[in-house]
Amino acid sequence: MGDATRTNRINRRWLPLNALRAFDAVGQHLSFTAGAQALHVSQSALSRHVISLEGLLGCQLLERKPHRLALTEAGAALLPVVRKSFDRLEQALNAVRNGETGGRTLRVHMPPSLLQQMALPMLREFRREFPDVLLDVSSSHVTGLPDQEIDVAIVYDRPVMDDRVTDLLWMVRVSPVCSPAVARAAEGKTLAEFLAETELLHVKLDSEPRSLLWSMFARHFGLPVNAERGPAFDTAISAMQYAMSDGGVALADIDMFAKEITQGRLVRPFESVMEDGFGYYLKFHAEDLGDPAIAVFRSWFLARFAAENRTLASMEASATV
Repeated sequence: MGDATRTNRINRRWLPLNALRAFDAVGQHLSFTAGAQALHVSQSALSRHVISLEGLLGCQLLERKPHRLALTEAGAALLPVVRKSFDRLEQALNAVRNGETGGRTLRVHMPPSLLQQMALPMLREFRREFPDVLLDVSSSHVTGLPDQEIDVAIVYDRPVMDDRVTDLLWMVRVSPVCSPAVARAAEGKTLAEFLAETELLHVKLDSEPRSLLWSMFARHFGLPVNAERGPAFDTAISAMQYAMSDGGVALADIDMFAKEITQGRLVRPFESVMEDGFGYYLKFHAEDLGDPAIAVFRSWFLARFAAENRTLASMEASATV
C-alpha cells in the first residue's frame, strides 16, 4: 500500500499551502523558533506543519541535529522552488491589487559597469519588442550572484559549477589603457618601465586582494611591477573615467570599453592582452526553463550579445588591417 500511495501525484486541488509556507520559513532561517516568529505562529504549530509535509512526501526535508537544523538533499531541492513560487504569487497578487495587470514583472540583476556600458540600450530594445514583460532591474557591485531574490542575472565571475542554468556571454580580455596624455608619456619606454612610473588603477573584486588583476597581469607577462600602488574603485566604469581624466593606467575589458578605445578617449599604449579568467554569464534557476518570460529574455539576450561579439570582432579585425 505504501508503494501505491507514493505513485499518486499531488494534485493542485489539495496543495498543502500552510505546510509549504511553514517549510519556507523554517528552511530560510534553519530554525523553528525564527520561522515561527517570521510567520507569527507558535513553534509547535510550525513543527506540525513541516512534519505533515514530510509525511505527505514520504521523505525527510530537515535534518534535526543538536542545536541546529540542516536541509536534507530533498529539502535543498524543494526549498528554492517553494520560495520562487511564493515570490511569484506575491508579485501577481500585488500586481492585481494595484491594477498592474499589463504583464509579468521580471527581476533582473546586472553588474553596474555592464549595465551602464552595454546593457541599457539592449534593455530599451527588449522592452520595445516585448512590452508585456515588465523589468525590475537591480545592480550592485558583487562578484557572482547577489543576495536578493531575482529571476535572472548576468554575473561577473570565474567559471563556477552550480545548480543554475549558465550561459557564457563572453570571457574578459584586459589590456592597459590610459588617457592620450598619459599614453604620450609611454613613448620610447618598455611596458615594464611605463607601469613602474605610472599610477596603477584597481577595480575591487569581492573577497579578493585589491591588486589581484594587476598582479596576475604582471606575472603573465613577467613584469617586475609593484602591483600594490594606486587607488581602487568599486566599479570598472569609475576606474576608466578616472583614467580618462589623466589619472593613471587601468586594466580595461577591451570589449566592454571598445567604444572609448575606438574614439580615442582611452588609449592602449601597448598591445599586451590577457584573459584574466573572469567572464560574464547569464544565470537562472533550472526549474524556470519553462517560464515564458525568462525563456524569451534568455534567447533574446544571447542573440543580442552574440551580435555584439561579432561587431567587436569585426572592429578589431579592421583595426589590425
